[in-house]
Amino acid sequence: MNHRFLRSAAGVAALLIGALPCAQAREYTEVNDTASTISFTYYQMGSRVYGTFATFRGTLTFDTQNPAVSHAGLVIDLGSIDAGSTDANDELKKPAWFDTAAYPRATFQSTAVKALGDDRYLISGTLSLRGITRAVEVPVVLKSEDAIGIFDGELILRRADFKLGEGEWADSFVSSEINIRFRMVAPEH
Repeated sequence: MNHRFLRSAAGVAALLIGALPCAQAREYTEVNDTASTISFTYYQMGSRVYGTFATFRGTLTFDTQNPAVSHAGLVIDLGSIDAGSTDANDELKKPAWFDTAAYPRATFQSTAVKALGDDRYLISGTLSLRGITRAVEVPVVLKSEDAIGIFDGELILRRADFKLGEGEWADSFVSSEINIRFRMVAPEH
């Protein structure tokens, strides 16, 4: 086989591949907290309960062409919880649950971002809640609409990992897992 021909063919192929249009790089460096949401669901006595956190602050440096250097952070004001009633909100702020007097905030800080293809990413990081820090992985889908990035993700939080619902609530009718969903909205930079 002619080695000169192979080198020439490889060179032509590299030029053609280089001429193909690349996926457009998108960068996001600011979270619009007002347009973003954090919600959660769990089961209590067989019924699904829905709630939200009204106050949080997201930080973001995200490059779709180089996700490995991207960073994301989130600080949630646990006192801003709305679990559907004043009684539930008050109970969740007590020491058996979030203990907001001692631990007013939950924080997430990314440690790695991995591209999975098709605008899907796996964000690894640490979640700190009630003075306990655990490693977590969060699958995220990025949707780009009119120069705005929408990062949709979901995390299953196990109550026992953070000692949520101790004491009389330990063997309660509240599910052991809490499904946390977030939608972070960020303009393209």
